[in-house]
Amino acid sequence: MKSTKIFLSLIFFLITSISLFAQQAQEQIQLVKAGSLQAGNKNGVSFTRLIDNVHLKQKETDLYCDSAHLYRESNTVEVYSRVRVTQGTLIITSNTGVYNGNQQKAVFKGNVTLRDEKMTLTTPSLSYDMVARTSRYTEGGTIVEENTNLTSQFGNYNVNTKLLAFKGNVHLVSPDADITSDTLQYNTISKLVFFVAPTKIKNEDGLLTAKGGTYNTVTKESIFQGSRVETPDYIVDADYSVYNRAAEYLYANGKVKLTSKDPDNKTVITGNTLQSWKSTGKSKIYGSPVMRSLVSNDTLYISGDTLVAVNHDKVAKEKDPKLKDFVYAYYDVRIFKSDLQGKCDSLTYNVTDSVMHLRRDPVVWSEKSQLVADSMNMFIRNKALDKMYMYNNAFIISEDTLKNLNQVKGRNMEAFFKAGQIAKVNVNGNGESIYFALEGDTATTGMNRSISSDLILRFKEGKVNTVSLLTNPEASFIPPHELKEPDKRLKGFNWRITEQPTKELVLAKRTPKQATKTPEKASALKTEPSPKKALFKRNNKKPK
Repeated sequence: MKSTKIFLSLIFFLITSISLFAQQAQEQIQLVKAGSLQAGNKNGVSFTRLIDNVHLKQKETDLYCDSAHLYRESNTVEVYSRVRVTQGTLIITSNTGVYNGNQQKAVFKGNVTLRDEKMTLTTPSLSYDMVARTSRYTEGGTIVEENTNLTSQFGNYNVNTKLLAFKGNVHLVSPDADITSDTLQYNTISKLVFFVAPTKIKNEDGLLTAKGGTYNTVTKESIFQGSRVETPDYIVDADYSVYNRAAEYLYANGKVKLTSKDPDNKTVITGNTLQSWKSTGKSKIYGSPVMRSLVSNDTLYISGDTLVAVNHDKVAKEKDPKLKDFVYAYYDVRIFKSDLQGKCDSLTYNVTDSVMHLRRDPVVWSEKSQLVADSMNMFIRNKALDKMYMYNNAFIISEDTLKNLNQVKGRNMEAFFKAGQIAKVNVNGNGESIYFALEGDTATTGMNRSISSDLILRFKEGKVNTVSLLTNPEASFIPPHELKEPDKRLKGFNWRITEQPTKELVLAKRTPKQATKTPEKASALKTEPSPKKALFKRNNKKPK
């Protein structure tokens, strides 16, 4: 019997010790002060009712309210009316709340406000973990941090890392941007916004949409994947983009597409990489770039190692009506349209005036004709080729139905087009011509050879119809049996039909003749190279 009492005493001692150890491990909620105390009982559970100026404390957490029910056995307190909780820099206010001292977790309801330094959160209800220092709301909330306002359906806030995570109808408004997303994170220290779902950013410059990325609310720099940048003047689509609003600089990479919104000049440029500077209106595209422009219900394609588009916005044009939009293409330029093809080493396209300047060994093919000169200017009217000026060593070769090659050469030429075909050519200086006389489309009856300082050739259905000799003319007709092969060629003849670009060649990926420098990091914001300098780089001439 004595041994039984000793055993029971030992069990009681162990139970008491464990209970005391548990209470010591979980620090009790301490009553600092209250106006009055009353004993209470709820469903058989005893509690202490605290009334007026209640102040409770546990470790670094202080709770204030008008009244509270303190359950000492469960180490829990229910707080009512003008509830306020402080923990370091954190302050939470609400109408009511429940705090579990053992778990150090709380739930607040009714006009809940959480303040941490410069950040304020308001929500109908909030859960807070005092140990992890994390809060969570599920009934919608609003975050205000300096000039930034954010609303969402769900949210989490980590006081230690200052990281806020939001989901469901997320909407962030700042002085510089209006952001909507399904899922978003925001760090109040770094001022970085993280997007992990389709997102829209709208500001005075335009609209940016993306699948994900980051936005720095201080530097105004954004980095996005699967992005589209839309302004009043153009749209840029890319796999990846970096935009610095302060510097007005855009870097885009991967399946880049630049679309002009000008209804009079419907132009699209594609490539692998784009750099754009708003201050100058310039956009540089490289990595197999191709320009597509709608011309006379047809598409004009231009490709090169590098394309540079200069597009001035409406405000700039209103200030200076003389401003014009340009597209520069340089190194191994290829041109394709269903009725016109060409190639050169550098090209300038005046989009505003519809004038195309071809430099460095330009060659143009129109139907059955080949046009060559040291340089050329092509004029487009009513979205169709209207005329072409050919400067120095101008040479035109036209193939007839019997494969004869009619030729005309001179110092300079003016070629006029109608319905996409050559209609008339004026030769100015050192004019020479060869054209073959045909009997229908079945036989060659001879060859006309003429020399005149100035010539006028008129074409019909793409073939030479008449030749007018204007100054100091010399002409001869050679019958077929007297024709020798050298007689059929003017000096400088070069039939380059094998070089005529196809649509597939213009659109093909290419290895640049002149390696493009690896772009600096987007944030470095290096100044773009001058397109004019690039046009003269090959022959080491300096632009005037």
